[in-house]
Amino acid sequence: MRCALLALLLLLPGWALAQAALSSTLSGTVRDSLTQKPLPFASVFLANTTLGATTNEQGEFTLARVPAGSYDLVASFVGYRLAKVAVTVGGPAPQQVALPLAPESSQLGEVVVRARRHANRPEDYQRFIELFLGRTSFSRQCRIRNPRAVIVDYDAKANELTASATDYVEVENQALGYRLKYYGMHFSANFGQQLVTFYGQPVFEELVPRSAGQRQRWANNRATAYRGSLTHFLCSVYLDKVAAQGFLAQKLRVIPNPPFARADSLRRQLLRQHQHTALSSAEMDSVARWARVYPSLQLLYTAPRPLDSLRRVAPDGRVYLRFTDYLRVTYSREPPDPLYPGPPRLPGGPPDPPPRQQVSRLQLLAHEAELQPNGQLLNPLAVLVQDYWGFEKMGEFLPLNYAPLSPIP
Repeated sequence: MRCALLALLLLLPGWALAQAALSSTLSGTVRDSLTQKPLPFASVFLANTTLGATTNEQGEFTLARVPAGSYDLVASFVGYRLAKVAVTVGGPAPQQVALPLAPESSQLGEVVVRARRHANRPEDYQRFIELFLGRTSFSRQCRIRNPRAVIVDYDAKANELTASATDYVEVENQALGYRLKYYGMHFSANFGQQLVTFYGQPVFEELVPRSAGQRQRWANNRATAYRGSLTHFLCSVYLDKVAAQGFLAQKLRVIPNPPFARADSLRRQLLRQHQHTALSSAEMDSVARWARVYPSLQLLYTAPRPLDSLRRVAPDGRVYLRFTDYLRVTYSREPPDPLYPGPPRLPGGPPDPPPRQQVSRLQLLAHEAELQPNGQLLNPLAVLVQDYWGFEKMGEFLPLNYAPLSPIP
């Protein structure tokens, strides 16, 4: 499964202190792009964080104590298109940003109100819920508060499920204590390719705990979601602490399986010959045997990959995630979620024992992907995750400015 925007940020304690020292103030104005009039009470936020504000009557906003790093600054206002601009915060000096918003209008200048073409089919919406929120223990404590804003479509010919929202999708996570508004959501699930992709510009809001016990439970659950996550691993790569943080990274090669072509050809030929007649018992055994021949083989190199085969450090100090083939990443300091079914099992093979460790597979979709000092991928769409990281979804989604309260053991 693709983890498009679920690049969950890890901040180790030492880095958290550095971030506080390098925090800055971000301010600016939101205006109508045509009339240049200020837009009061517009929502402005840094995507994937808890940092947001509302513009005043002059369309002005201020975001204080913004940690150093690269962000998407997003503005939203009813009747206008979502605006997004990339910003980099690198020091204590305040920064000014202008955010022009274009009206959502027709050729006649009338505001377009996007309406639902039809009601969602219950089975399609349920599949979207399972793939978007996830099937983890934490996901069971998540709910979408505005389901009528979600538009789900299934294309039977492409075998693909897509979803979008009229404005935003509001998700309440009672496991982690967050409410998030997911603006500009693009969701697709291609069942033929076994690929799920979703991305957008979410903003987080901390829920108010009802008791000290709930506050502590949320803190514990956030730490659980954080340990062993993709960004925990990426930050350990950036800081050269892969083994120290409990990770084992190994090379995994996927190569063609030579017998597959002949087995697949024989299976298809036999099935074509019996389109209108039944297969004999021996022929059924042959079809089953040929179907168990996989198109590819996986070769696992047991030795841990050295750091220089995981990343590249440029002369200017920038760090890039870079490796060949696939990366098999094992996290040994926390067991998998009890609801994790394990990786896909080979057809006809014996049942696999319950997994005892969190094992994920990582693939680079580009030659390399830049890592920021906080462990965030500059382009989250540059990687594809499978197995355990693919199992985790919105139930484990943490804001970029989340920082653990204690060192990771």
